[in-house]
Amino acid sequence: MDFNVSLRRAIKTGDVILGQNQTEQCINEGRAQMVVVAGNCPEKFRKSLSSREGLFLYTFEGSSVQLGKACGKPFMVSALTVVDPGESDLLNLKRA
Repeated sequence: MDFNVSLRRAIKTGDVILGQNQTEQCINEGRAQMVVVAGNCPEKFRKSLSSREGLFLYTFEGSSVQLGKACGKPFMVSALTVVDPGESDLLNLKRA
């Protein structure tokens, strides 16, 4: 599975929320199926996520600039939430 291709497919066909504040809100509402954080995401935010019970957290190998590019966006993305993967196979990472 190519993560970048799967991520773009999820953005196009599913429901993906970008940003730390929106990610936190989705988690609190219980809508997050998967959270992706950039490799350089602030440690405080990452620790708050890792303490959540039952939350699937995936760390993107690159920086927030690279994650933004992977999303097809011209800005930095340090965190995103997959609410609905659409036609993407991103949630298969849970099984890996």
